[in-house]
Amino acid sequence: MTGPVIAGAPGPGALALGRWTAERLGVPLIVAVVHPAPAALGSGRVDAEWVADRHRAARQVLDEARAELAGTGTTVEYRMVASSSAAHGLHDLAEETDAAQIVVGSGQEALGSTAERLLSGSSCPVAVVPGDLVEPPGGLGLIGVAYVDTPDGRAALAEAAKLAAGARLRLYTVVAEGRTPLPFLHDAERVLLETARETYEKSLTVAAAGVPGVSTDWRIITGDVVEVLAGLDEVDVLFCGSRGYGPARRVLLGGVSTRLLRKARRPVVVVPRSS
Repeated sequence: MTGPVIAGAPGPGALALGRWTAERLGVPLIVAVVHPAPAALGSGRVDAEWVADRHRAARQVLDEARAELAGTGTTVEYRMVASSSAAHGLHDLAEETDAAQIVVGSGQEALGSTAERLLSGSSCPVAVVPGDLVEPPGGLGLIGVAYVDTPDGRAALAEAAKLAAGARLRLYTVVAEGRTPLPFLHDAERVLLETARETYEKSLTVAAAGVPGVSTDWRIITGDVVEVLAGLDEVDVLFCGSRGYGPARRVLLGGVSTRLLRKARRPVVVVPRSS
């Protein structure tokens, strides 16, 4: 995608990450607020009054966003989008503009309906910003990638690398903790784990070497995949692949990515499935 970054207002977290991402990619930022479209059927006067009220509220949100982003130097366009839902309106805008990324906020410990719907079939990466985010994007100088040597993992790395100029890039592979092995399986299990670790180390070394001009390192961490990744507080943003099943070039969440987004302390970008 070569188009703009879309920040789905409201929320200072989404605006801050959207501005930072647009600057890193060298593309414009679109701040979009979706308001209800007039109903085709209904009691005309009530519908018209309600739509007008929502329209005024959307315009106020955009005015607040303008004040928030004043003086940043970023090229920003402000749009009001009429649609049946916020997710549908942002989806349509992303398709229309060939967006590079959509950024939305979420409430603490919950995705929120707009974010959840956006994460079901988006054609571009979707970034979800925790509602309690404090550290501003870019302040830590480290971009993370949840990496496994699969098409989805490589797609996440490719997207993260676009933001990594002037920053550090770190790849994380999490190895799930096994249960205490039975005595007669101990040696076989140990050999299996050592072989798996060697495989991970080789794939991570190759992947890190494949990002030229960027300071890149990697970590292999043992633990619960979701808890480890969600607990990362050293990264500005964490990229992960789309693990769901479905058509290529679409975001489709699997169980791990859904739970990760609900618990993550830092912004998470979910990248569409590769072909």
